[in-house]
Amino acid sequence: MQTGFLKPIEADTLFLAHATVPVALVDGVDLVPDRDGLAGVDILISGGRIARIAPTGAAAPQDIAVADLDHGLVFPGFVELHTHLDKGHIWPRRRNPDGTFQGALENVSADRLAHWTADDVRRRMDFALRSAYAHGTTAIRTHIDSIAPQHRISWPVFRAMREAWEGRIDLQGSPLFGINFAADEAFVDAIVAEVAAHGTGILGAVTYMVPELEAGLATLFRKAAEHGFDLDFHVDETGDPTVKTLGVIAETALATGFQGRITVGHCCSLARQDEATVDRTLDLMAKAGIAVVSLPMCNMYLQDRVPGRTPRWRGVTLLHEMKARGIPVAVSSDNTRDPFYAYGDLDPVEVFREAVRILHLDHPMGDWPAVIARTPASVMRRPDLGVIAEGAPADLVLFRARSWTEFLSRPQADRTVLRRGRAIDRTLPDYRELDDLMHNRSEPSAE
Repeated sequence: MQTGFLKPIEADTLFLAHATVPVALVDGVDLVPDRDGLAGVDILISGGRIARIAPTGAAAPQDIAVADLDHGLVFPGFVELHTHLDKGHIWPRRRNPDGTFQGALENVSADRLAHWTADDVRRRMDFALRSAYAHGTTAIRTHIDSIAPQHRISWPVFRAMREAWEGRIDLQGSPLFGINFAADEAFVDAIVAEVAAHGTGILGAVTYMVPELEAGLATLFRKAAEHGFDLDFHVDETGDPTVKTLGVIAETALATGFQGRITVGHCCSLARQDEATVDRTLDLMAKAGIAVVSLPMCNMYLQDRVPGRTPRWRGVTLLHEMKARGIPVAVSSDNTRDPFYAYGDLDPVEVFREAVRILHLDHPMGDWPAVIARTPASVMRRPDLGVIAEGAPADLVLFRARSWTEFLSRPQADRTVLRRGRAIDRTLPDYRELDDLMHNRSEPSAE
């Protein structure tokens, strides 16, 4: 059993002394942040919940267990707004030969047709969820490939996984298919039926500059409104500045008066467009109340990839400009060990570390830690998650790192994860568990 740096304390009441917290992730307590947005606190846990948060120096109650964190950082449980659990961990049997977006599409499609049985999807999803849980994640939204006949296989698996993981990771699912399919109302009705039966009230698609774009969006907005669903789109995942579906989504939202929540992921081409187009698009998004999730690791991997040439841009969207307009912004893992991204382990610490470096979310750090906690939790309609607050479950992630430079310089592999105030086993699943699924391995066994 691996529980990180903190020796497990089996006690109903626990006093965490000399903790350091990102003030942006704490509710209900008046704290004065330092120049890095951090503050020292003591945290009392009782009955699996946070009973009290006070500035460092509070006297520990008598006769209870004390854990001195020596000014180590404490986060709430992490929240992932954009993942692909159904695709995860297929790289050993289906590589992306050139690392391009088109290569990813073709090889995922081939693997899905050849291998995605219910058992295959279930086992890979469970492997990914065990990894995420060990890293300290409390909620995940996953996109689910929903081209027939896969939707009839993967959605019942998703429901089973959601029920199996209830109380550990809150799972949400959003269907994934090209917007051209959404122009076919019968197709959309079939997807709506799967979401209604097995999902969590979200519709979505990948938007492209195709003739069916406006009709497809109109259908999805109408169906979502009729059924009380939210919407989540993959948007403009390209460096082509002529691709502008983001603005069309915002215009559709405003024209229809849609009352649900709208999330868009990627939005890469926005960073390649002229300032007038950017300003207009951001103004529309802010007015429509659209939230954005950037996928910095996957988009750095795919975007501007040309064999033999160094990439010229970072592949990410305009998070600073969006945040300045009040647009909710988050970052997330996206793909994990599949043709869209050959690496990753659903670890929000890695995502945040890379996001800070790629997107310059520092100097000052301010409230940017919210992008892996409070903000995605709010977008997912789970405001009880992603924050440290009195009365909330003591689902916390503890670190030896005392500052941002310490936190972001190492992988934090020795973190301790508390669920309901108790340290969990952080042993990660072994990739060898999936070897029998990789019967068409495209690489040697010694990966």
